[in-house]
Formats: sequence, C-alpha cells, structure tokens
Amino acid sequence: MSTPRLPTIAAIATAPGRGGIGIIRLSGHDLLAMARTLSGGKTPTPRLALFTDFPDADGEPLDNGLLLYFPAPHSFTGEDVIELQGHGGPVVMQRLLRHCLSLGARLAEPGEFTRRAFLNHKLDLAQAESVADLIDAASETAAASALKSLKGEFSRRIHALVDQLIHLRMLTEATLDFPEEDDVDYLAAADAQGQLHGIQATLDGVLASARQGALLREGMHVVLVGQPNVGKSSLMNALAGDDIAIVTDIAGTTRDTVREQILIDGIPLHLIDTAGLRDTDDVVEQHGIARTWAAVERADLALLLLDDRHGLTAADQAILDRLPARLPRLVVRNKIDLSGQPAGPLAVSAQADPELRLSARHGAGVDALRAALLAQVGWQGHGEGVFLARERHLDALRRARALLDAAELDYAHSELFAEHLRLAQLALSDITGEFTADDLLGEIFGRFCIGK
Repeated sequence: MSTPRLPTIAAIATAPGRGGIGIIRLSGHDLLAMARTLSGGKTPTPRLALFTDFPDADGEPLDNGLLLYFPAPHSFTGEDVIELQGHGGPVVMQRLLRHCLSLGARLAEPGEFTRRAFLNHKLDLAQAESVADLIDAASETAAASALKSLKGEFSRRIHALVDQLIHLRMLTEATLDFPEEDDVDYLAAADAQGQLHGIQATLDGVLASARQGALLREGMHVVLVGQPNVGKSSLMNALAGDDIAIVTDIAGTTRDTVREQILIDGIPLHLIDTAGLRDTDDVVEQHGIARTWAAVERADLALLLLDDRHGLTAADQAILDRLPARLPRLVVRNKIDLSGQPAGPLAVSAQADPELRLSARHGAGVDALRAALLAQVGWQGHGEGVFLARERHLDALRRARALLDAAELDYAHSELFAEHLRLAQLALSDITGEFTADDLLGEIFGRFCIGK
C-alpha cells in the first residue's frame, strides 16, 4: 500500500519586515508545472537560478527575481521544492504567497518543511531539532555546536552506540535461540561484560558532551539574593556591563525582580536581581520579597551577596538555610573597597559553599566571579565534541545509562540481560527516531546464519 502524497505547502521563509530579498518556499509533488506557471511559462533547469517575472493569473507581473527548482529527492524536504527570491517588502511577499495558494498550495504549518525532511529521511530527529537550535542560537559557540548537530555529529555518536548494542544483543540472542548448545558460552567467549563496560564508557562520554551542549542551548538561571543594600543591583550591572538595575544607598530600592541575559564564554546566563530579604511592613516590598523566593525556586544557581565588612551574619545564614537543598550556591563577599580585603576566591572546606571577594562598584574580582559561575554550572570550556542538546536528549541518555547498569547487575540472567539491552537501545533510538524492531531482525539475520 503506497503512502498518500502530502499536499503542496508554501510559506514565506525570510523574517518578517522589510529586506532587500524575500524568499517564498514551496514543497510538494510534481511541481514542475507550477514552476512554469510561476515563471510565466518558462521551464526552469533543476538547481539553476532562473531570472524571471512572477506573473499573476492575468499575466501581470507581481514581482521579478530568481526562481529555483529542486526536483525530488534532491532537496531539503526530499520532495519537489520551489524557491521564489523576490524583493523583500511585506506587501510583495504577501501578494506572491497568495498567488501560490491560488495555484493549489496551502499555508505551511510551523516546522512543516523540516518535518517533511524528517519523514523523507533527509534528517533524523536530532538533526531536525538542530535546525531550530541553529536559528535560535544565542552565541557564536552555540551556533557552531548547533551546526555540528545539524551535520550529524550527535547522530553519528548515537548510531555508534546503537551499533555496539546491536552487536551485544546478537550475542545474547544467540544464547537464547540455541539453548541446546549450552556448552558454548557465547557471552564469555566474546567478553560480553567487557563490551558492556565499553558501551557504558562511550555513553558517559556522549552524555558529558550533551550536558555541555544543553548548557549552551538553555543557559542557566542565576538568582542574586541577600539582605538589602549589599550590592545585588551593582553586581548585576557589573556583570551585564550596563546600568540595568537602579542603584542607590537606600535599603529596599529594588522591589521587584529584574532580569537580564548575559553571555560568559558563550554560555547564556539569565541573571535575576531580587528584592532584599528582610522583615518589613511595607506591602509593596513584601510582594517583592515573595517574588524573590519564587525566583529562587526556579533558579539553577543562587548567588548570596553579603557585606564583607560584616561577614556572614545570622541574617545571611538564615537566608542560606532557607535556600532549597538541591540548589547550588555561591557566597559573594561584596564591598572590599570598604573592607580593605583582597579580591578573589577564598579557601573553604570541600563541604562548604564556595566563596569569593569582590567589589561590584569598582569591578575588582568580577572576572573571578565569571569564572566561578562557569565552574558552578559545570562548563568545561570549548571542546571539539560539544554539540547542542535538549533536555529530552539528556533524559534518553540517562535512561539508557540506567538500563545498562541494570544489565550489568543481571548479566547472569540472559533473558533479563537481553531485555535491559533492548530497552537501552530503544531509549537511544528516541533521540534519532530511526530504530525499529524490524531493523534488529535485519541485523540478526544479516550477521548470524540462524535460519534453520
């Protein structure tokens, strides 16, 4: 039974607004006739730009520009694709789009071109997601990593893991399919445990790279907390390099959360300045403090600011004690320009929260804070193997790792061992969306002669 053909879709592919060039993209089946109509009867040569008028139904030109025709399967979507490159005015683009719709196309849904590329096996799921990540990249580092995913680096590493799992599963299936040959220990002879340990180590490497990629894509939410007038707003301005928050010597100046995104080594950090935490009868300030604690609950890291002249007071300790146990924290001793202490990290025990001294007003120690922030969020610096990853990718990798651990525990029970390996493979296939049970059967019949 053949798969029904999807309708032709059309959309403006360039950003809204005015520009020198605007592009309309169409994708569907048998679009050569439509390409001739859009070019006023000319026959375009595949993958060769054709300069032409774009006439309406009455033959009057709507615009002129370039028409490109990409016949299937040699296109982004795997279908016939037409691109109209005209002048980038909103009115012109809308007129051209309406004409395409009048010829039988319909408006494309969000992401539908990329979805068709996936359905036609031009991209796997990880690559398809990286298209959006590349467009939304917040830094050059993130853009470079998204491009790696788009070109298939992440997928290749997942495929390599899947291939190793398939091989180990074939060995296990052999012991289950031929129980009469129990004198031959296939698993021991093939060092199945050693292979499993190798797969675990490889997966750990992929997971470490994916965590770094998730940092590049999502960034971290850092909340600044502390008593009033300890310099939270000054520190936010120093990190942002701009006067984002109002700074005065009056305690309680900040009464609401102030948010700003900054980049440190390509990592997006979402800074949240909050109201000073104290007991107060001021209703407005009380609302600000409530919002502070709400921001703390959603944060990935808390910066506790305190006045270095006074050290860690009982009030500061009370704030620390109220922070969620799962939330990493960094203690920042501000105002060293008044205390006379040197800037930089403090030596603390391994169990204590890291601390450093700085002057938000004069900038001394702020660079050390930037380095400490990267260390706290787990950024390990630029690496050739870093690719952009999403939370669903991390979840799939974690599930696969847990299943491999379960397989190691049940190594002596072949049925359970095989089932854990199968589920780990399915977890990894969630990332690319490419694996099915029929694929496994093909691999087994292709490598083992078991047809008897």
